[in-house]
Formats: sequence, structure tokens, C-alpha cells
Amino acid sequence: IQESAEELESLTYEYNNVTASPTAMEEIEALPAQERERINEYAKKLLTLEEERRTFTSKKIRMSDSRFRHIEQIQTEVPDGIRKLREAEDYQALIRSDLSRLDGERHAYEYRRDEQNTIIENSKGITIICLVAMTLCILLLFFLQTLLQIDTQIGYFLTILAGTVTITVLFVKNQDAGKEIIQVEQSIHKLILLQNKVKIRYVNNINLLDYLYTKFDVNHSTELDKEWNRFMVEVEERKKLEENDEDLSFYQKELLKTLRRFHIKDPEVWMSRSLALLDAKEMVEIRHGYIQRRQKLRKQMEYYKGMAEMARNEVKDLAADYPEYAKEILSIVDEY
Repeated sequence: IQESAEELESLTYEYNNVTASPTAMEEIEALPAQERERINEYAKKLLTLEEERRTFTSKKIRMSDSRFRHIEQIQTEVPDGIRKLREAEDYQALIRSDLSRLDGERHAYEYRRDEQNTIIENSKGITIICLVAMTLCILLLFFLQTLLQIDTQIGYFLTILAGTVTITVLFVKNQDAGKEIIQVEQSIHKLILLQNKVKIRYVNNINLLDYLYTKFDVNHSTELDKEWNRFMVEVEERKKLEENDEDLSFYQKELLKTLRRFHIKDPEVWMSRSLALLDAKEMVEIRHGYIQRRQKLRKQMEYYKGMAEMARNEVKDLAADYPEYAKEILSIVDEY
């Protein structure tokens, strides 16, 4: 009985509200033309604003809230940060190019040094061969002069002349190679010093890039540039959404104030029914929905009334079957 009574109380309250809603609809429809026109204007504004809001909220999310807040906190530094990142990345590419070029030049000089060392080694070998050949020629000429009595003065002259010219040429080449090796070594030393300076710049540049990448939480200047563009669009979209919320709240309050002025029951429900205020078909659909709800509520109420009546009859039967406990049974029922 108690459970049925509680359900009946709840259903009765809802039934009264459902019954009152069609009445409120009739009251709205019966409002003076000027006031109804004002309500319609508010409803049109609300429909437009709700459609705009749906458009805003249905758009693909450009940035997460956390990322948006991060960019928002450093937004004054982002444009300059993009410029610094681009300059640092361009400078890094330039340094790498310089290091590659310097490395190529150093390898070229080292190759040239190896060539000159080879010339020196070859010159030494040819000089030894030349001296051995001169010695053998002189011995041969001496043998011919002594044993065969042949005049070998011209031979001595030609041998000494050829050997002297050859050794002189080899000596000059050896000296030139030695001088060039010294020049090459100096050039290599200068290149190594220059490479070290460029490497220091490279390390400093890498440290700057790491700092900027960490600060802006990106991996490249193009990524920050894209995020900045997305941020600017997102700021504009969020500003429009905020303005939309303010306008929506304003017209909802105005509509609510107008409906309350004419003592319309539960005016809050019309905040989400702007279309029904403008479209008679929609109003009919809502009224039809209320009628169906009222029928179902009435059916539920009848069910719980029957349940309560059945329970009361069971108590009466129980008291009739046990008259000696009738007062006790009724007192227990009275507690509930």
C-alpha cells in the first residue's frame, strides 16, 4: 500500500505537469499578437544561435585544450620563436654544408700530400738506380779503356752529364715536393682549426635548437608554424562560440521573462522548444506527445490504485481470518 501510494504521488505530480503543459500551449497561442510576435522573434534568434552552435561544435577539433592553453600562454613569443627556429635551422644546414665542404677540402689536401710523399719516395728510388747505373757505366768504360785501349772520354762525359742532369731533375722535384708538402700541411692545419670553429658553432646551434624545440614542444619550425595558424583559427572560433553562448543566454532569459510575465506554467521547458513556438505542426506534435504521455500515466496510476486496493483487501481478509489479531494487524498497517 505504501509503495503504491508513493508511486501514485509521483505519477500524480507528473500527470498534473503533463496536463498543465497543453494548457500552457493554449495560453501561448492565445497571447496578444504583439507579444506573440516578440516571442516568435526570440524563438527565431534562439533557433539561429542553436544552429550556429551546432555548426561550431560539430567542426573537427583543431587543437586539444591542453595544447591550446600551452600556445595561449606563450602566444606573444610564438611569432619570434618561428623566426628564430627557421634561422637556426637554415644556419644548421649552412654549417653542415660548410663542414662537408671543409672535410672534402681536407681529404683533397691529404690526397695531394700522399701524392707528394710518393714523388719523394720515387725520386729517392730513381736516384739510387741512377747512381748504380752511373757506377756500372763508369766501371764498364774503365774496363773498355784499360783492357781494350778504347778512348772512352766521351762516354765518361755523357755518363756523368746524363747522371748529373737526371739527379738534378730528381733533386728539384724532390725539393718542390717537400715544399708543397709543407704548404699542404699548413693548409690542412688551417682547415682543421676552421673545422673546429665550425663544429663549435654547430654544437651551439644544436643546443639553441634543442632549447627552442623543448620550449615550444615541437620538432620543426614548420610544425610550430602550422600550430600557430591552427591556434589563430581556433581563437577566432572560440571567440565566436563564446559570443554565441552569451547571445543564447540573453535571448533565453528574455523569452523566459516574457513567458513568466504572462504566468505561463513551466516556462523553462520552452527554452528548448523554439521551433514549436514558430511551427504549428511542431506544436501539434508536442501536444500529441503530451496526450500519449497522459494516457500512459493514467494507465500506470490505475494499475497502482488496483495494487493498493488489492493489498487493502488482503489485509481485511487477514484480519477476518484472525479476529483475535485484528487490532494488532490494523495497528501495524497504521504505522505505514
